[in-house]
Amino acid sequence: MHIYEMMARLGIEPGAGDSPRLSLQYATALQQCEACRSKKACQDWLDYAPTMVNFAPDFCMNAEFLFELQCDQPGPRRVN
Repeated sequence: MHIYEMMARLGIEPGAGDSPRLSLQYATALQQCEACRSKKACQDWLDYAPTMVNFAPDFCMNAEFLFELQCDQPGPRRVN
């Protein structure tokens, strides 16, 4: 699974938003990542993408969830 590396690239702290709603979303995101059919594309993207990015790639089944986590995360926002 690549979700943790994807989260790191997006500047998302895995435990930054502990809440029952987020716990369910994390569990769903982990299942989606595990069942994803784009693992090769994801690994290739992670191999060649910059260390920090603003958005998950379009093929990522968790792109919307990851975007929500970025927006809900406390702290300063990155702008490129």
